[in-house]
Amino acid sequence: MHRIHQSPKDMEKYVDRCVKNDSFSPELFKKYGVKRGLRDVDGSGVLTGLTDISKVEGSVYINGKKTPAEGRLWYRGYSIEDLVSGLRGNGYAFEEAAYLLLFGDLPGKKDLKEFSELLERLAVLPRNFIRDVIMKAPTPDLMNSMTRSVLTLASYDDSVIKETDLDAQLLQCLKLIAVMPMLAVYGYHAYNYYSNLESMYIHRPKKNLSVAENLLAMLRPDRSYTELEVEVLDIALLLHMEHGGGNNSTFTTRVITSSGSDTYSTMAAALCSLKGPKHGGANIKVVNMMDDIKKHLGKRYSEGELADYLTKILEGEAFDKKGLIYGMGHAIYSKSDPRATVFRQFVEELASEKGRFQEFKLYSS
Repeated sequence: MHRIHQSPKDMEKYVDRCVKNDSFSPELFKKYGVKRGLRDVDGSGVLTGLTDISKVEGSVYINGKKTPAEGRLWYRGYSIEDLVSGLRGNGYAFEEAAYLLLFGDLPGKKDLKEFSELLERLAVLPRNFIRDVIMKAPTPDLMNSMTRSVLTLASYDDSVIKETDLDAQLLQCLKLIAVMPMLAVYGYHAYNYYSNLESMYIHRPKKNLSVAENLLAMLRPDRSYTELEVEVLDIALLLHMEHGGGNNSTFTTRVITSSGSDTYSTMAAALCSLKGPKHGGANIKVVNMMDDIKKHLGKRYSEGELADYLTKILEGEAFDKKGLIYGMGHAIYSKSDPRATVFRQFVEELASEKGRFQEFKLYSS
């Protein structure tokens, strides 16, 4: 596969010119009251709009002073802890939470059945889409693969050009919710086939299975999965569905939709934002750091050895030499991310089932 490469030396003079002629003093942002993205110079968040879909709390005010607090997260007024407690084990936590976020109320049994069947009917990609789009230019960056797929789907949907009302926009959203697992799994298999020289598996989603079940069934060569795997994935999907409407990718959707653009273009732009290393792409840094720790400590290590190596990372002597310990969470939280707190018990159960408890201890140290 032909890939474009550019020698850093060829670009050095242009980089120097950009730095010289296009840099502002940080003091100017403060002088003119200009916000720097979605996080200001002092680390505080920037208000970008109003939402009643979810609420985030990372600190409280005590005697007029902003004070760090345990993180809280609500979906449509339901705390994330109560939602997980109420929906876990039914196999359709993702579908119920999606219904809640879209329509404002938890679905009854009949509503959930109709909604799940609707997503089943919409979980269909255009003819030859897998061959012509997903397999055309496989990449290890799955976010790029999914972004390209989402944007290209607009070419197959006449409503993008003809209709701009709420009916059309909502249907576009539901179509994307239904096919997103397929785009992710098929993009992975295409990369695995062409780049890792592994076998190719393209399983169609089955009826009467939840989104979590179908995702695992499409991912695995033999379509196998355990009940615990489904439950853990189902809860993981729920926990990652919404986060206050003010992070980078959700703000991107506000910008794009304000121009009246279609849902496919909006979601493609949001995915581009999400993949950035200061947003969702930060998780890659976590994985790289953990791989580095396992490489240097091996399979057996003491807590003291782990503490010593983490100290080296903090002092800029190990890993990427930046003096940072990366974690999966969100900047608005100060003491804890409620999603991580809730999810930990599920991951612990899965680690035990898979015989990977030692690795779980490393991540939870």
